Parts: sequence; structure tokens; C-alpha cells
Amino acid sequence: MTSAMDASGPRTDVDYDALAKRIVAWGRELGFAAIGVADTDLASEEIGLMNWLAAGRHGEMEYMARHGVRRARPADLVPGTVRVITARLDYWPAESRDAHSVLDDARRAYVSRYALGRDYHKVLRQRLQALAERIREAIGPFGYRVFSDSAPVMEVALGAKSGTGWRGKHTLLLTREGSYFFLGEIYTDLPLPLTAPATAHCGSCTACLAACPTGAIVGPYELDARRCISYLTIELDGAIPPELRPLVGNRVYGCDDCQLACPWNRFATTAALPDFVRVRQRLDDASLVELFAWTRDEFDARMAGSAIRRIGYERWLRNIAVAMGNAPHDEAIVRALRARADDASALVREHVAWALERQLAVTGSAGSSKRSAA
Repeated sequence: MTSAMDASGPRTDVDYDALAKRIVAWGRELGFAAIGVADTDLASEEIGLMNWLAAGRHGEMEYMARHGVRRARPADLVPGTVRVITARLDYWPAESRDAHSVLDDARRAYVSRYALGRDYHKVLRQRLQALAERIREAIGPFGYRVFSDSAPVMEVALGAKSGTGWRGKHTLLLTREGSYFFLGEIYTDLPLPLTAPATAHCGSCTACLAACPTGAIVGPYELDARRCISYLTIELDGAIPPELRPLVGNRVYGCDDCQLACPWNRFATTAALPDFVRVRQRLDDASLVELFAWTRDEFDARMAGSAIRRIGYERWLRNIAVAMGNAPHDEAIVRALRARADDASALVREHVAWALERQLAVTGSAGSSKRSAA
């Protein structure tokens, strides 16, 4: 906790009902779309988490298994926690190029819309910290710790308990205003009144399952991360499995397909904060060849302040090479791939060789191509 816990128990000089209402109002002033309060009982979620880990569906994300049950036990992660303040922050950039049009243009790179602006970790953390400071100014020191996708926290479960949304069949938090938002939390020792869970409204819809390019959503509310394009392009350190590469398409960082297919996102609220309104480096409409030409220094400089930078230059090139291998035959793409055929990175070389083989597998009339299975 940022402030020490009071071992004597809950403070009696605080009107917690009134404080909770003020926290919601302060949250709105700070740009949050919704604020909720959850308790720390995630016992039912813990069972699902442990089964998911036991099935190996977390892939190479060893930190998921390393933290184990602490993820489902907030008071173990931060001793003294009795409540979790949850927050939603909208990110969809209204001025970006239409997502479907980019996905349909195989020579262009698709970047998940959450990553087109500033690194959300920093923005969210700063605003959650500002909210905690508002609380401290009102009641004095209290115990808390801020999280923004930065520790073993079951964000969706806590969001669902606090009523800031419900778990969609794609496993993301979902609301009547869609799912294009970030989640953040404040673990606290304040016994705030709880907000009611939201009612689920997925009904019989399975659009997200049908839309997943790799079949990673193996059933309603069940995700096998090992097949998820977001995992493959962001979390996976090594080679993307050859059998999955053709399914990645032109997605070079993350994937939005399950959300794009969700009917509730027709009503999605667009970002209000400048951090997410402005698209950086034209990443909503960049060609594969253009991005593949970046040097390491250019990548570091252009991706400064972006969530993309954390995957590193080699994985960035790996992802673009796969997308190039999935694009229609194009001499500009072939030249770009050949220029990196002897790249210093074995990871890059492997994916470049795969992509070149597919680009050069041309038969029949000029411009037609026949793809191998992998």
C-alpha cells in the first residue's frame, strides 16, 4: 500500500457512502467512463484460473503461473486490502482509418486500436494516482495501491463484480457501450460500499467466437492464449508457429476481430483524452514495406511512449515479415524481404525466409499466386 494500513480497523470518522459518491464524481472529472467498487472475494474465479493454467492455455506467459492464486486473492497481493476501486477509460480513436478497411488491405499493417495512441499504462496509472490523491486530500492518509495492467490482478473479474461491465464470451469486459476501454484498479483498505454487478447481455450471440481468425476462443468465456493473435504478436518471445502464421493475416500488433464483431461495439464511446485521440506515427494506415524499413534506432525513437515498444525491434520485424508472407505477391515486398534475408537476428531470418517462400510461390499468369499451407 502507498500508505500504511491502520491495524486498529476501519475508521469511524469517514462517511463512506458520501465518499463513494465523491469518488465517482472525481473519476468522471479525471476522464474515467465508469467507477465501481468490488470486494476481494474471487474464490469462484480462482477455480477457473487454476484450471486454465493447468491446461497450459497461458502458453509461455510464465508470470501467470508464477503468481498463481495471488492473482485471485487481492489481500495476499496487497495485505490489508478490503475493497478494489475499479475504473474504465475509453480508448477508441475516432479519427483513425476504418479498422475493417485496413484489415481488408493486405499490404497495410493492422495495429490494434488500443495501441495507436500513448502507452496506456502510464496514462491510466497517473489518473488512478490522481484519484487516490483526491481521496487522501478529503479524508487524510489511507492505505492503497494503484494498478494498470502492471501486476497479477484479475481485472475482468473485479470489473464484473463492481458493475463496470460483464464478462463477454470473448473473455473481455463488455458493456452496453462496447468494450473499447482500458481497466485499472486501486486496492484499498477503505470499507467503501459495494456497487452492484452488471447484468450480462450477450444472450445467444456468438459473433466473437465466429470472428476469431485462429479459433482461440475455444468456447464461450474460454480463451486458449496459445492461438490468440494478440499473444502471438505481443507476448510470444520466439517463433510464431508456422501453422498459425497464415491466419495472422496483416495483424502486426494485437488483434481486434472479436471486438469488431461484437454488436455492442456499434454503441462504443470514442476516446476523449488527447493521449488516445491522436494516432501516433500514422500507425492506422501504414504500409508493411514502410514499417519493415525502420532501423532499430527509428523503431526506438518512433515507438517512444507507445505500448508497442515493449515487444522490441526483433519481434516487430518478425510480425511484419509474417504479414508480408500473407500479402498478395508484390515486388516491393519481395525486395524488402530480400534486404533482410541475412538479418543479424535468427528469429527475423526464419520469418523472412518463410515470407519469401510464400511471396515467390507464383504460378500461372503474372500476378497470380499459389500459397503453401504454411
